[in-house]
Amino acid sequence: MSVHERLRELGLELPKAAAPVASYVPVVVDGHTAYVSGQLPFVDGQLVTGKLGADVSLEQGQEAARACALMILAQLEAAHLIERIAHFVKLGGFVASTPDFTDQPKVVNGASDLLFHVLGDAGKHARSAVGVPALPLNAAVEVDAIVALKA
Repeated sequence: MSVHERLRELGLELPKAAAPVASYVPVVVDGHTAYVSGQLPFVDGQLVTGKLGADVSLEQGQEAARACALMILAQLEAAHLIERIAHFVKLGGFVASTPDFTDQPKVVNGASDLLFHVLGDAGKHARSAVGVPALPLNAAVEVDAIVALKA
């Protein structure tokens, strides 16, 4: 089953790939590896902002991370790479959070779980989940990815 077919089956729609907010490109391919720049969470067209442990709940953070994963897929689609995904290698998850918030891994599970549901074993990956004091545009979550591509 293609990625597009699986997305439809799950009732998911890819957002329009977001334009970069600074001096970088969304996706760089080196050999059979795609590096996807950090993606911010847009839910219903609105950027999810704030900090976990203050004004963003764990559930909202998970939804934001899920939105980041959909945006990663949208960037791969825009680069004509979505059907070339062999497997996800690594995700980097960044969670804007208060100093006492320690559930960053649970937040980034939103992205990890989405990729597994869409891609099955090809969506499994290594990962980091890091708490940070602030993210660009006051985003609550940012996720980047390294993806192995089929030849």
